Amino acid sequence: MDLSHGSEYEAFRTEVQQFLHEHKDQAPRGENMRSRKVLDWQRLLIDNGYTARTIPREYGGFGADPDILKGRIIAEEFANARVSQGLGGQGISMLVPTLLELGTEEQKQQFIKPTIEGEMVWCQGYSEPGAGSDLASLRTSATLDGDEWVVNGQKIWTSTAHIADWIFCLVRTEPDAPKHRGISFLLFRMDTPGIEIRPLVDMTLAANFNETFFTDVHVPKHQIVGERGQGWQVANAILGHERDSLGDPNASLTRLNALTELMKHETMGGQRLIDNPVYRDRLMKIQGRVMAMRFNDMRVLSARLNNKNATLARMITKLQGTELRHDLEGLAIDIMGEVGLAYQDNPYLRDGGSWQSQYMYFLGLIIGGGTSQIQKNIISERGLEMPREPKVEKQG
Repeated sequence: MDLSHGSEYEAFRTEVQQFLHEHKDQAPRGENMRSRKVLDWQRLLIDNGYTARTIPREYGGFGADPDILKGRIIAEEFANARVSQGLGGQGISMLVPTLLELGTEEQKQQFIKPTIEGEMVWCQGYSEPGAGSDLASLRTSATLDGDEWVVNGQKIWTSTAHIADWIFCLVRTEPDAPKHRGISFLLFRMDTPGIEIRPLVDMTLAANFNETFFTDVHVPKHQIVGERGQGWQVANAILGHERDSLGDPNASLTRLNALTELMKHETMGGQRLIDNPVYRDRLMKIQGRVMAMRFNDMRVLSARLNNKNATLARMITKLQGTELRHDLEGLAIDIMGEVGLAYQDNPYLRDGGSWQSQYMYFLGLIIGGGTSQIQKNIISERGLEMPREPKVEKQG
């Protein structure tokens, strides 16, 4: 049995390796996402087809035909080199594919290129204090007044709102319609008058989330994706891409490689942790889960390219990815022993504290974006067609 990729793909792998050899020193290492170095690196990756690879050229992408193996080779080589494969975030990973599917030509031309180049940063206005897991219960309203929507309400857990240029926001435009049918999907600038942002400090001790308040915020009528009152369909498309992005197999492979290197250097009683059978066994179990995650991702991509149904495979991505990353980062903390408890400005901190920060971050993501318990219900009920969870009737 020949499991090689073949000469075409091996030549492509060599091409990627050569690019990394020549340019890896230009890659950002922890710089701010708006820094010139990050933006220049993003542009270089797009020009060479290593990110935004299949986005059409007319919208700023590389314009290549979809090719699962080439995508996998890029991910593997960038992970092995421990080099950033470019920007992600809600605009690139969630909004752009949704606009390609559901946006108007004008919206594609206006938003996709600056978004994938990192010049336009987005946040997501979905969750509200009374509408988290039951998102369709949202109450933020938008009333049409001439050629403008007037938005009033509140969102919470708004990631990156404090640095975002634009927001994609779910609002209720038909208050008398059934809750899933009265929602619309608006795009508007975050410097629009009437928007107030209050940062929320999370478990990483950083303000990654925010409360966002809207008071008579005026939004041009045409800045709506899809039809009025049909935003729930757009929202579901976005949520599918969100779940995919929260279980990124390429990021997990990069962290696995970093974890392996850490185990080669950390010692206990003079013995490298990579040589300790207990810790090596834990590493191999993590490695197996990363492999399974990557193969599941290939299943999803293959189904998408061949117009096949991969609903169940996509459903497990978020559950699998967030729990895996939390366990992976946790193993690194265990490996470092008492140093693994170091945080913030501790002089013994390893790797800038990324292991501790990511451990807490992914503990939050096990809850955020749909809790693991909810994801399991979705998988069982919608994916495996098992009976719905029984609900106890309220006693009047």
